[in-house]
Amino acid sequence: MEFLLALFMGTPVWMWLLFVGIVLGLLILDLGVFNTEDHEIGVAESLKMSAFYITLGLAFSGFVWWQIDATASAQYLTAFVVEKTLALDNIFVIALIFSFFAIPRKYQHRVLFWGILGVIVLRGIMIGLGATIVAQYHWVLYIFAVFLVLTGIKMLFSGDDHAPDLSKNPILRFAKKRMRVTEDLHGNAFFVRLHDSKAGKMVRFATPLFLALVMIEFADLIFAVDSVPAVFTITTDPFIVYTSNIFAILGLRALFFALSAILHRFAYLKYALSILLVFIGSKIFIADAMGWEKFPPAWSLGITFAILGAGIAVSLWKTGGGDDGAAISGEKQH
Repeated sequence: MEFLLALFMGTPVWMWLLFVGIVLGLLILDLGVFNTEDHEIGVAESLKMSAFYITLGLAFSGFVWWQIDATASAQYLTAFVVEKTLALDNIFVIALIFSFFAIPRKYQHRVLFWGILGVIVLRGIMIGLGATIVAQYHWVLYIFAVFLVLTGIKMLFSGDDHAPDLSKNPILRFAKKRMRVTEDLHGNAFFVRLHDSKAGKMVRFATPLFLALVMIEFADLIFAVDSVPAVFTITTDPFIVYTSNIFAILGLRALFFALSAILHRFAYLKYALSILLVFIGSKIFIADAMGWEKFPPAWSLGITFAILGAGIAVSLWKTGGGDDGAAISGEKQH
């Protein structure tokens, strides 16, 4: 019992174990019960899954309130909403990756499932390192804040909306040079054993499904460079930072299947995200100027909702009458 009550990164071990148990339980149910066979996930199923994960993520804020306090709960909710919204850009990139590799919709869930496992580990490492650095060097938060403000300003005035050419991606080129890769998919397999005429024997080949997984993991690592500092400027509590990140990401797969075909309806959300990053980054400077210990969490949550709500409303209004922007599907586009 003493072990369970001991503190790990400022939070009792039993709270960490409970969270890990919930995540493992969700992953086991996902792959072992609800998705034992590859199938194409429709919009209705996707929306139900999204609603479940969002509800679970929001409900966890109640647990945070109960075990910690209302301030921590507000910080968790703000971090959860920010991470969930930033994931919209990630969804767009995932859709491009699936399109580039011509991954059928019935195999996309498998790639995203294993991608989530990688994300859980990578985010844990990044957040652990970030928490250690911030605990020893508080001024690093100001660097995070400036980085977010500059990122938001750059995003706000960036006019480059063209999709990147994945064939020129250095990670993809490196993987293809170092690995044997099949031209076509082999069902839902990441690796297959085939005869290699050069080696004169059966050898292991990676499939395009595995390359898609690698690209998705790399894309999340890039997005984490923005999202992790953003959450650290909201709170430096590692438990709040990590749980809000993971609960937001857990529902990313379901959100992908629901939104990948209508991402063009959120064309103006980019500007809201830009303003949100500037706001999050500037909070620490506002708090210092006002003589506050920290920016009020309740205000932060309310302003976050207002900025995102305005961005969504304007997007739906501006794109409501037309079909500007093509829907991205899992079909190969050339």
